[in-house]
Amino acid sequence: MSGSDAGKGRGRRIVLWRHGQTAWNLERRFQGSTDIDLTETGVGQARRSARLLASLKPDAIIASDLKRAAATAGQLAAITGHEITYDAALRETYAGAWQGLTHEEIVGLYGEQYAAWKRGEPVRRGGGELETEVADRAAPVVVRHADDLPDGGTLVVVSHGGTIRTTIGRLLGLEAHHWEGLGGLSNCCWSVLGEGARGWRLLEHNAGTLPEPVLGDDD
Repeated sequence: MSGSDAGKGRGRRIVLWRHGQTAWNLERRFQGSTDIDLTETGVGQARRSARLLASLKPDAIIASDLKRAAATAGQLAAITGHEITYDAALRETYAGAWQGLTHEEIVGLYGEQYAAWKRGEPVRRGGGELETEVADRAAPVVVRHADDLPDGGTLVVVSHGGTIRTTIGRLLGLEAHHWEGLGGLSNCCWSVLGEGARGWRLLEHNAGTLPEPVLGDDD
């Protein structure tokens, strides 16, 4: 955010919402860009979360075009009446040979690569995308749509755990090796970024209830 823009659009919020449960989530199978449907439980999670998020009166909804994210977004659109803008740039990280493997299989077959990734090193998991490349494609889409919000407006971004984490890291200005420190998101939980005088800041992470105001010395 440039100095001339620092005072603009104050009070905008970005809600980054992970999709509901899939069968591959239950199996701890790496999905990446594989297009997997929600389970019945996942649909129920999306329906419940959508009722909560609708109370935030979002101004716009954007989503990954993969089925699990699109179906999750559809639950919120059904309540709010908003059209969903789909963008392939919000898809999960492409992870090549890792996709379709269970956690145990990945550790067994690609142990050093997995360990290096967990250490925060730039790794093309399974020959796929770097996390910085995911942020390069996803974060600008989120920023562009956030820029279209009115003052005090809310954007809901329906995406995937890895893509959400890298996007948050990029928008907060964190160096890439610190992104893993943000932790993962549970199915149908969300994180909230709010706009302050110095740019975006993390207000909620992996939340399943509505944000509460921060009261006290840090507000």
